[in-house]
Amino acid sequence: MIKKVLKVLSISCLMTVLGTQASMPKSQIWLAKESKEGFFVKPVTGSDAYHNQPLLTHQGLFYTKELKSGSGTQTDLFFYNFANDKHSNITNTPVSEYSPTIYPHDNGVSAIVVEPSGEQKLWFYPNDKSVPPSRIFEHIEPVGYHVWGKNRDVMMFILGTPHTLQFTDITGHLPKLIAKDIGRSLAYNRTADVYSFTYTENNMHWFATYSEQLKSVKKHFALPAKVKDYTWFDDNTIAYAVGNRVFTRNFAMPKKVVLWKDLQDYCSTNITRLSYNHEALAFVCSE
Repeated sequence: MIKKVLKVLSISCLMTVLGTQASMPKSQIWLAKESKEGFFVKPVTGSDAYHNQPLLTHQGLFYTKELKSGSGTQTDLFFYNFANDKHSNITNTPVSEYSPTIYPHDNGVSAIVVEPSGEQKLWFYPNDKSVPPSRIFEHIEPVGYHVWGKNRDVMMFILGTPHTLQFTDITGHLPKLIAKDIGRSLAYNRTADVYSFTYTENNMHWFATYSEQLKSVKKHFALPAKVKDYTWFDDNTIAYAVGNRVFTRNFAMPKKVVLWKDLQDYCSTNITRLSYNHEALAFVCSE
């Protein structure tokens, strides 16, 4: 693994990066949860800026937040702590970070960083703030999204024409091409030991999985064309939104679509991202 300590941006580089992010769409993150008292929904963030890419854990919620300054905007990674009901900036750097993901090989999170050069690479941000952030892969870019497996493996969305799904491990071997024309939503099912993703083939939008053990991709069912994001509901079920309603699909009955919740009372537009964990759903409502 090749690492490089994060360097502070010069003013000129910072303005260049910020200038490319001057019009980020506004969005709000909500939390929906089942409890003994019933089903409740509450806003986690405001709706005055870009709040997106939620990652729900037992302890709280990681997310990406837009920060504005006189020279433009950038994004940092934040954490909403359930225990004290507080939000904290966990990166607080002069560069933009996206897609917070639990890093399984150390104590912290991995994220996509827009470097001063404009390259998008994968970095590690330790929870111990006395340890500087470090680049995970020196040679792999431009990375859009990523997800970790259980055998030091990682699957990455690599931007391009078309976007591609590429697989490698933490030693930095040259990535292996898995699929083309893929969607942005990547996940890992630990029980089944498969990566999941969406991709388009012959004008059909498929939900699929990749098994490194079998070295093969399996198409499971077609999704509505507007569905760009999903979350694992349990080991055999995924959830996705169409408009402001959330549906589930089970692998045992892939043709059966079940309405889980109608969230129009909380989101009058479209739910664009979801993250489910332990009977709670974090969702993003576009403004």
